[in-house]
Amino acid sequence: MLSIFLLQLDWKELLMGHEEWSFILEIILRTAIMFLTIIIGLRVLGKRGVKQLSIFELVVIIGLGSAAGDPMFNKDVGIVSSIMVFIVIILLYTIVTYLIAKNKKFEQLIEGKPICLIENGEFSIDNFKKENLGSDEFFAELRLRGISQLGQIEKAIEESSGEISVFFFEDEKVKYGLPIMPDSLDQPLKMIKQRDHYSCTFCGYTEEKQTGEAGSCKKCKKDEWICSSNKKRIT
Repeated sequence: MLSIFLLQLDWKELLMGHEEWSFILEIILRTAIMFLTIIIGLRVLGKRGVKQLSIFELVVIIGLGSAAGDPMFNKDVGIVSSIMVFIVIILLYTIVTYLIAKNKKFEQLIEGKPICLIENGEFSIDNFKKENLGSDEFFAELRLRGISQLGQIEKAIEESSGEISVFFFEDEKVKYGLPIMPDSLDQPLKMIKQRDHYSCTFCGYTEEKQTGEAGSCKKCKKDEWICSSNKKRIT
């Protein structure tokens, strides 16, 4: 049955669609031309357009990729029209980058601005919510920097590029803070059985608590706590 199916299969249509085999040579030529066009376009954009992609620059790169990809294999898309798309995108990029350099408000509108996510070992809750960051993803990024608890952090800032800049307390100034190791938040407490420092699992607010009911957090009003850590950062 399978052999009959394979014999009846139109291999030319499967491999080439509605194009002739001679189109292979044209694809090679089209791809070479568009490849050179991409290189020239990126050289015009400069190194910043390749290494430090903001949202705006990412849109530019996606636009260039789409304009370059279609004419490589699609016979209905002419190379000249794609090159015109390249020219328009590069022209718009040049105009926008000029305006960004001249106007701070326009720069923030297009590229965003740095946002403080952690200050003095606690979450800046409103800012963190705005950025749509998952706590697990964020904690993983902090752990990659050798951070085990939030009390080690003086400030953590999300830059306009999306990268996280972290500024640390000196070792002697490290505070008790919310532990961020895997599974450390899996068993939150509402009753305190031993006097110690405890951190709110939602915002990282930390205080010393006596035995009894844990109560609500003074900062976010949540009522789940975890035993704090005062470990210093290992460098």
